[in-house]
Amino acid sequence: MEYVGEVGAVRYSREAGPVERGRGAGLGEHGRGAGLGEHGRGAGLGEHGRGAGPVKRSREDAPGDHAREAAPGDHAREAAPGEHAHEARLMEPAREDRPVDLVTALARARSPENPGPDTPAGPAVRAWPGPPSPIPEARAGELDLRALLRLSLAASDDSGRLRPAPSAGALHPVDAQLVVGTRCPLPPGRYGYDPLRHPVHRLGREPDGALPGATVELSVTPQRTASHYGHRAWPLLLLDTGHAAAALWLAARALGTYASVPRLDGLAEDPLAAVHFAPPQRVGRVSQPEEPSDVPAPRELLARRSAPPPLGGTPSRDVLRTLLTTAVQASADELAWCAAVGEPQPELVELAPDGTLRRLAAGEARPTLAVWAAGQAWIADAGAVLLAYGCPADADAARIRRTHLRAGFAVHLAHLTAVRNGLAARPVGSWQQADLGAALGAAPGRDWIVHGLALGTTHPDEEKTS
Repeated sequence: MEYVGEVGAVRYSREAGPVERGRGAGLGEHGRGAGLGEHGRGAGLGEHGRGAGPVKRSREDAPGDHAREAAPGDHAREAAPGEHAHEARLMEPAREDRPVDLVTALARARSPENPGPDTPAGPAVRAWPGPPSPIPEARAGELDLRALLRLSLAASDDSGRLRPAPSAGALHPVDAQLVVGTRCPLPPGRYGYDPLRHPVHRLGREPDGALPGATVELSVTPQRTASHYGHRAWPLLLLDTGHAAAALWLAARALGTYASVPRLDGLAEDPLAAVHFAPPQRVGRVSQPEEPSDVPAPRELLARRSAPPPLGGTPSRDVLRTLLTTAVQASADELAWCAAVGEPQPELVELAPDGTLRRLAAGEARPTLAVWAAGQAWIADAGAVLLAYGCPADADAARIRRTHLRAGFAVHLAHLTAVRNGLAARPVGSWQQADLGAALGAAPGRDWIVHGLALGTTHPDEEKTS
């Protein structure tokens, strides 16, 4: 069944307070009106004046993944001559002799172009050289690497799909190397981590100046994600890396001893991110992002799963305020945040300077978000959708990396906060033509949706039994 909703046109306002309804201004019309969307023609907020058709049903992701699905028939399309070679160049790991053109890759990922047919994903885990070694149990005064990795990166099933950090399509492209210093159960050195079987492979000696404790460096194997998402892979790779960094950081907090400082500055291509963990005796107050007010329990991190749709029921305004606060603090001023809310009064809300909620725009945005999010119709019925936006079209590679890493990090923390408040939640990572700023009447190309978190008060299993 296709979803074609009716959305009244609205007038946009950045001031707190009510937003007046208007007539005839579609949200996506880039300057011909500042409304939230005229969806009666099946395009709505994301119309951009051309080509966005009605929201279509699509194949579901497996539970625990970012939500993205291809529109019907997009995998059946034959690739044009040379297209796979061009895609492969964009998907290959960065190397000094062949760097990834991230600016071009992001522009293409944001376009309406559909991915081609699926290609082989390759091994679920990187083939590290050398024999595997178990991670020893930590002794008194040592960093508990085994517990830290099990609470953050380790798979809980034989296929490797179920892990504490979500991943688009459960493809898990993020690889981890450990730079181990003193006061760890492993001898100092550099190690590759196998999240499927949980051993490490010694790769060499530690670099000069390695800190006590351990640093986990995160890089990606692009082909795992590109195998299904094609040219849309690079934003998802960066978001997945941000989620993995957040999972590591939360694991340290859950263990109650170690201070971690995430590096998410976007300056390096490899590793994309790093998180350092100090040994127990030297834990102190270090510079780190704001976190949920209470410490998570290990069981909460292991139980985190992305809820399968549908996600019905609008969260309370108090809970939305808490989620927006968590996301804003965790994103370190790299992104703006709002939430598209459904019943009883559809609107976009954001945090005011005093910490309360204020209206960003009035009107129904969710059907258009469903169009923008690879045509996933269930998003039109979600209770609310938390949105990170920014990363302008002229952003350089470092800024692209930084904003996407921060978005993944922040959405992961918001996801945990949502679950702790009794909500069902599911990350939404793939967005096409999602120029939210232009849709709201601002200059085009400045405020693109980078990441989302769909929310509902009703869990799917409850809906089945009701």
